[in-house]
Amino acid sequence: MVRLGNLERSIMEALWSHPEGMFAQDIAQGLPSQPAVTTVLTVLLRLSQKDLVSRERIGRAHLYKAKAGRDAFVAEVMRAALEEAGDLAATAQHFVGTVTPEMAAALREALNGRGGTAP
Repeated sequence: MVRLGNLERSIMEALWSHPEGMFAQDIAQGLPSQPAVTTVLTVLLRLSQKDLVSRERIGRAHLYKAKAGRDAFVAEVMRAALEEAGDLAATAQHFVGTVTPEMAAALREALNGRGGTAP
């Protein structure tokens, strides 16, 4: 399962907010902690190795983009978490017991849309 550290998450949030892409210097300047550009570049390399970020050379710099949107990332995290469950049915029951009515409706709609049956 892909897990993100605090700085990784902050950088991904910045990239998700700028689907056109961002340069490392712009990312660093936009973060509240304003880490060094070299730190941001190191984290971007890790995110690239996790297949979350792509880069395109523009002049002497690279433009970084999130490979998928926030929704796709969260869905993948949810899927991976469910794969780790020892008892999928019990895990699903616990999960369903924690969701809001709006979440339950969205899950029901998604399941119905893929041809599955919802309770």
